[in-house]
Amino acid sequence: MTLAEAAARANELAEASAERELAELRAQWADELEAAARSADYRDRAVAYRAVGQFRFRAKTELLRRGLDDESPACRGSALVSLELLSRDSPGLVNAVRPLLHRLVSADENAAVRRLAVFCLRNGSPQRDTVVLLEGLADHDDADRELRGAAGRIAATLKKKAGPR
Repeated sequence: MTLAEAAARANELAEASAERELAELRAQWADELEAAARSADYRDRAVAYRAVGQFRFRAKTELLRRGLDDESPACRGSALVSLELLSRDSPGLVNAVRPLLHRLVSADENAAVRRLAVFCLRNGSPQRDTVVLLEGLADHDDADRELRGAAGRIAATLKKKAGPR
């Protein structure tokens, strides 16, 4: 079984709330995941960063932080997919990497990475600086149309979460 296959199985177990089996699978694959994240091949690193979320490896958030800074857009994207998945229940993870997410939203050369970063911000606390950044992006005529749309929707969602001021 490959890491990608094990991660897909872990995702199935997590969705089925099979915690014991998931924990066993995590223990089996933890070292392999760490090794893949250190690989020179960006494809191996991308699989590893994606697997962190599929395994629901909350203890590997530092690995995701490294993935957000990876030179490869595929790796950054995989780390963002995992970050979004792991942060659905609690804003803490997004809040911890908010400056990195702001940088990715504002300055990443890859449009898909920028959009994924916007979607991650949806799971964070509704902080004013994030809302202002997203509203500015939504109004920016030179930005990608899909990115502008996503930024506008997420800004509105965060404003609603924040409630009246």
